[in-house]
Amino acid sequence: MKLSKNLSLSEVTKSNTAKRRGISNEPSIEHLENLKAVAENIFQPIREEFMCPIFISSGYRSEALNEAIGGSKTSQHSKGEALDLDADVYGVITNADIFHFALDRLDFDQLIWEFGTDENPDWVHISYKKDSRNRHQVLKAVRKNGKTSYIAI
Repeated sequence: MKLSKNLSLSEVTKSNTAKRRGISNEPSIEHLENLKAVAENIFQPIREEFMCPIFISSGYRSEALNEAIGGSKTSQHSKGEALDLDADVYGVITNADIFHFALDRLDFDQLIWEFGTDENPDWVHISYKKDSRNRHQVLKAVRKNGKTSYIAI
């Protein structure tokens, strides 16, 4: 099933952890609608801008999967509202390219520069809410004393 021209449902639901632990990672109809909105409003514009493959390092997570990986109880991944994108996998563009394009050109709820360096994040978290006003919250994830914290940027 296609969520947008260049993104399939299998790409956003694939999880080795779910497979290994026998956890269902099938989205509900509501979650599927949210995933379509993220695909059309976030993923597809990025894909069309850069004209190259973009790896989804984390997409939809069922509540059971999110709990199994230690995700936040309020994770937008579990609502089908978020994608973690990693362009570095293919080496055509950088994660910083994705971050800056999204910051300048897209309507988003959260945009997070996930770890990495000051020049390039390890990946980019982007969320989108189809039924409410997007906050345009821009954050940087950093590790302090082994814990993740978020700094507004």
